[in-house]
Amino acid sequence: MSDPQVDLAALLPSGIRSRIVPDVNGLAFHVLEAGWEQPGRPVVFLLHGFPELAFSWRHVMGRIAQAGYHVIAPDQRGYGQTSPQPIPFAHDLAPYSILNLVRDMVALAAALGARSVSGVVGHDYGASVAAACTLVRPDLFHSLVIMSSPFAGPPSWPLPPPRTHDPINDGLAALGPPRKHYQYYFSTQRANEDLWRCPQGIHAFLRAYYHYKSGNWPGNRPFELASWSPTELARMPHYYIMPLAQDMAAAVAPEMPSQAEIDACTWLTEAELSFYSSEYTRTGFQGGLQWYRTRMDGSLARDLALFSGRTVDCPALFISGDRDWGAYQIPGGLKRMRTTVFSAMGEPHFVAGAGHWVQQEQPEATADAVVTFLRAAGRASH
Repeated sequence: MSDPQVDLAALLPSGIRSRIVPDVNGLAFHVLEAGWEQPGRPVVFLLHGFPELAFSWRHVMGRIAQAGYHVIAPDQRGYGQTSPQPIPFAHDLAPYSILNLVRDMVALAAALGARSVSGVVGHDYGASVAAACTLVRPDLFHSLVIMSSPFAGPPSWPLPPPRTHDPINDGLAALGPPRKHYQYYFSTQRANEDLWRCPQGIHAFLRAYYHYKSGNWPGNRPFELASWSPTELARMPHYYIMPLAQDMAAAVAPEMPSQAEIDACTWLTEAELSFYSSEYTRTGFQGGLQWYRTRMDGSLARDLALFSGRTVDCPALFISGDRDWGAYQIPGGLKRMRTTVFSAMGEPHFVAGAGHWVQQEQPEATADAVVTFLRAAGRASH
């Protein structure tokens, strides 16, 4: 369980409950839930990314439920109370493969008695899982919203080499000053200990990390990069293209907000941040970092290659903050999504003033966009 000094129930808005769903693909899944009182409502899944939890959806869940949906936000595999113990680096990576993460969501739907999921919404790395759900099981997952992280779709044969051997890392290291890609760093054995035992403590690390990637940091003014090249990638902030000699906690520390900025941050209060920090203090970060290891060692590409040439054909929407570099971290990714990966994706929806944590920073605008899309997708399916 989480730190007893941090009461999750006291932090949740009215109408949201926390519970454990047993026996979901071999795990007991912790979920937050809204709109469960009326049976038969269309089901919506909300899938978080890194380093977040189901808790990151707290401010949008009630708004979506009020529109008539049964909303489920799980702590995903490797996170929070779903994986309540620290996970070692040497732990088997197979459970964190993209197809097993999809299997988790199929099993969760079955455990809830849901014969279909009207919409699956994913943020950050959760966007890849949400998109894969609709790619693999379009009969079960009927519409898709992905946030902040473009989905590149299944790869073509022959498969690309594992990213651990990507020449881009050599090119970044050769820059002056030398840099490295954050996903490469997250896949290393040292990353968990760096974050879990960082000198400033987990609470201060997370405060700086969330601030640095948010719309509150004035340097977040993203734009389309010209190419997947070292010099272009190095135009992104240090939370994506890190100083070579630094770990992530050190890279974000210079951007720690002032006390006045912390006091003014209504989208992530100190009490709310304390829930995140208490959970990660208990579990460490390795569970979420395992996901990056499967991306970097080629497992993700091998799994999705089974669906090479297949498009995602359900109604789809991409949402991002207009101050979020995540939308541009894959040069050309937004265009590729709409022209190659998805057959029914409209124009991207950018939320004004929001950075990477769009559903926390601007929950009303985010929820409104999601509900408008879900209603339109539901009408189109009838």
